[in-house]
Amino acid sequence: MNAKALIQGSSLTKNLDVQFTKNWDICDENGRVRDTEMNWEVPVTGTIYGVALNYRETLQAYESAFQEKPYNKPPEAPVLYIKPKNTWTPHQAPVYVPEDVSELQTGPALGVVLKQTATQVSPEDALDFVAGYTVVNDVHIPHESLHRPAIKEQARDRFCPIGPWVLNTSEISDPDHLQIKTYVNDQLVHEANTSSLVRSVRHLISDVTAFMSLGKGDVLMVGVPHGTPRVKSSDTVKVEIEKVGILENTIQPE
Repeated sequence: MNAKALIQGSSLTKNLDVQFTKNWDICDENGRVRDTEMNWEVPVTGTIYGVALNYRETLQAYESAFQEKPYNKPPEAPVLYIKPKNTWTPHQAPVYVPEDVSELQTGPALGVVLKQTATQVSPEDALDFVAGYTVVNDVHIPHESLHRPAIKEQARDRFCPIGPWVLNTSEISDPDHLQIKTYVNDQLVHEANTSSLVRSVRHLISDVTAFMSLGKGDVLMVGVPHGTPRVKSSDTVKVEIEKVGILENTIQPE
């Protein structure tokens, strides 16, 4: 499969051929290389947008809370937030636990990377605006707040691992049926599937671009599944999205 990546020390995008058997087999222009031989960089350049409550199980879990003030009903439009640039960190880089925090919540998510500006796009045309797909771990400090933006919990430095690469869109025939697995210390601890999205990838792009433009290089995380695992210092976290890739990071004290 064809993917594009950024490697440390180079400002140019590297083309890779990747194949998954028991492990990822990676080839660049110099031939086969090992994952650990690559000094990965974050493979995207645009704004990274998160979408809350876009898995049916998550929406159901908060159903009673949304009947109370100030909401009185579930949200009818996509609930968006931004992972600012200070949160970005590449594959195999550490994620730091703040001194006053005991554990972090993982956030495995499919990242949809835009190849051109998208404004008021129809669902039928939405995938024509996609350059490819990547793996994101939307890390945050556990919190229960639904009544205010959780900036302090979500926007810490290195709280958005992303990568290792952007897989060409032609390699994924249906982004709405991809298995997502989360491993902690090589143990499978959580599974989900994008078939549980409230808004499919097509409809999410359409609904978001109905009121705001997405630009070239922007990333739209389609949502974080319900019940994702928590991790602590010394843990290793791997997020695997079927056909897209595996994103691995270590958790270390700040």
